[in-house]
Order: sequence, then C-alpha cells, then structure tokens
Amino acid sequence: MRARGVKYIICGASVMLLLLVSLAVGSVNIPLGEVFRILLGGASSNPAWNIIVLESRWPQTVTACLSGAALAVSGLMLQTLFRNPLAGPSILGVSDGANLGVALVMLCGGGVTGFGMNAGGYMAVITAAFAGAAAILAVIIYFSNRLNNAVMLLIIGIMIGYLASSAITILNWTAAADQVHQYVMWGMGDFTSVSAEKLPWFCGTVTAGIILSLLLMKPLNALLLGNSYAANLGVNLRSTRTLIFLSAGLLTASVTAFCGPVSFIGLAVPHIARLLYGTSDHRHLLPMTVLTGSAVALTCNILTAIPIGGTVLPLNAVTPIIGAPVIIYVIMNRRNLHYFN
Repeated sequence: MRARGVKYIICGASVMLLLLVSLAVGSVNIPLGEVFRILLGGASSNPAWNIIVLESRWPQTVTACLSGAALAVSGLMLQTLFRNPLAGPSILGVSDGANLGVALVMLCGGGVTGFGMNAGGYMAVITAAFAGAAAILAVIIYFSNRLNNAVMLLIIGIMIGYLASSAITILNWTAAADQVHQYVMWGMGDFTSVSAEKLPWFCGTVTAGIILSLLLMKPLNALLLGNSYAANLGVNLRSTRTLIFLSAGLLTASVTAFCGPVSFIGLAVPHIARLLYGTSDHRHLLPMTVLTGSAVALTCNILTAIPIGGTVLPLNAVTPIIGAPVIIYVIMNRRNLHYFN
C-alpha cells in the first residue's frame, strides 16, 4: 500500500511540475516564480506575462492535461473490453466520424477559414465533429446490442472507420486546395484551439466521460476474467459494453472536436501506466492512467511550444515520438501482454 501511495504522489507531483513548466515555456519564457505569482492572483513584473499565462497558456495547458487523461482512459477501457493491447480510441471509428463531420464543414462549407476561423466557424467545426462522432457511436451501440462477440464489434468498428476515411478522401479530392490545406492543418492536432471561453464546455464533457469510466471500474475488472466469468459474477455484458462505448465515445469525440485527432496517446499511455504500476486492477490502474495521460500530453505540449528554427512543431509530429517506442516495446516483450490473455 505504501509503495502504491508513493507512486501516486510521484505521478501527481510530476503532473503539477509539468503543468507549471507548460505555463512557463514558450516563445516567451516566463520564470516559474512569476508563474506562481500570476496563478495566485498577483501582478507580475511584466504586465504582458499576465495576459500570456492567463489568456493563452492556461487554457492550452488545461486542455492538454484533460485531453491526455481522456484519450488514455478511453484507450484503457477499449483495450480491456476487446482484450486487445492494440485497441485505441480510433479503433471504433468514433474519431473517424468526428473527422468526417469536420471534413464536411471545412471542405464543403466555404465559410470556414481553418485555424483563423471566426466564432461561428469554430462552433460549426465543433458541432460537426460531435455530430459525426455521435452518429458513428450510435451505429456501434446498435451493433453491440445485436452481437455478443467483441471481436466482431472490433472488425465492424474498423470497417466503419475505413468507410469514413474513404468519404474524407473523396471530399479532399473534390475540394479546393486552400480548403484541403485547412483540413490538413486541423488534422495535425492542436491544444491551443480551446479558448478561455470554450474551456468550461470542454472541461464539462471530459469530466462527464471520466466520471462514467470511474463508475465502470468493477465491471472492467470482471471483463479481465473473460465474458463467461464476468457474466457469472453478475455483470450485464450488453449494458456494460454500451456504457463503455458511451464513455469512450464521449471522451474521444470531445478531444477530437476541440483539438483535432490526437494520435498515439490513447494507444500507448495505458501500457505506460501498466508498466509503471504493475497491475491490471482498474481500481488503481484507471486513476494512474488519468495521471499518466495528463503527464504525457503535457510533455507533448511543452515540446510543441519550444520554437525550433523559428517555428513550433505540430502536435501529431510529437506524439508518435513518445507513443511508437512504447508500443514496439510492449509487442517485443510479450510478458507485458498477460493482462489480455
């Protein structure tokens, strides 16, 4: 118990440190002492720093923190449900549905101007992403009520993702070059797209999804034993699958709608949490996954904020640097896959 507590403290402290570094590092470096003073309501020695921290970096940092937690929790639940270490938030086609919704707005609705869009265009993108994700989620839930085989559901989700990707390819082929550029830029992912005014909406949807996942810890533990054992323990497999899809879909849709498709975090972070904590018990693994996801996303956010050659890297150029080696390590060391056997 003491060792577990120490790991929680270390991981929580790491998240707090990364949060402060994320507020301090960027094109304008701000001393940590000044960041503390600004967060506590004081005035910094440079008035511009208050604006940078509170109006720009604070929403971006909170968005990164919550996005990492959301995608990591979504990936953990899907890996447990499908008993597949390579399952992730994009596996069900929910993120592809969100991508398709945004593609319809950006590639067909000529009033949207990408990252420089006005408030109406920004809300149109978010609404379209949620609508696309919700439509795919409804299809998945329909099939989950018709099929009892998790593998078949996995295959259906992959096929739905292919269909959505095909539609996006057609839209890109027929759209104007500037619209395609806008969509490609959105697809690179961006934690800076959530303003202080939009932050409460983002926090609300992510919090709702994470709370629902916390309520599913006992059924998730039962699913580790297999569907037959879980049913014998009194778990309603159909309703549990539906709730897992709802939680994972809401978390994935929220992040994709506000930040664009963010790769690898949902796939890799659950494995990092398992390696760090050494358990498959979701009562401990799920909270640790939340903290680890936040830490990884904050690290990625810091790396994208550091100017390189006069510019900054897009988010999805950084996430594979952390995520891909983890997946390769897990595959090569099959002893780490015993959670799914």
